[in-house]
Amino acid sequence: MDELERLKKDWKNQEDTYPKLSYNEIYKMILKKSSSIVKWIFIISLLEFAFWAVISFAFKDADSIVRFKEYHAENIMIPMTILGYLILIYFFYRFYTNYKTISATDSAKKLMENILKTRRTVKQYVGFNLIYLFISTFVALGILFDRDENFSEIIDKASANGELFKLYATTILVTLFALAIAIGLILGFYYLIYGILLKRLNSNYSELKKLEN
Repeated sequence: MDELERLKKDWKNQEDTYPKLSYNEIYKMILKKSSSIVKWIFIISLLEFAFWAVISFAFKDADSIVRFKEYHAENIMIPMTILGYLILIYFFYRFYTNYKTISATDSAKKLMENILKTRRTVKQYVGFNLIYLFISTFVALGILFDRDENFSEIIDKASANGELFKLYATTILVTLFALAIAIGLILGFYYLIYGILLKRLNSNYSELKKLEN
């Protein structure tokens, strides 16, 4: 049985042979669990960043990446990449400060507020990653339309045959389908990792409300 659950059970069903458990003891247990959860959120976000950095480095010489570099779109991609890194650093900082704040919390009311703040930060982080993936995919698609010689020939041929709209529509629909699969997989990952941690935080939040009532 979970240690917190055991303490709560003892607190509610005290017998003469057991020492009386105080409100403060239960609160400290919830604080410890919440602090540990937020610490893991911070650690996992860093591990996730490291994973994608390793993947990016491992495939930097792939044919598609090399070909994309030939489009000379650095004036678009470099600012986007820098902006993405800056926003990620901001979220890492938020996760770290959330952990430090919760660890130093000295009241149930403040701990409840910090748990809600952490939940919002995680949801914003997930939302940013998905929005950034969506935008960067269509920016890359636009560069492909504009600068890829092979695709330019396909566009010219489709235009001559009166099928330009069909070409664009098909390409966009295929891209959206691929994005939907990618986003589904990413959401599945986030649900398994961050979702489980947030569920535990929600449980701690509920226990704090019971203590305050």
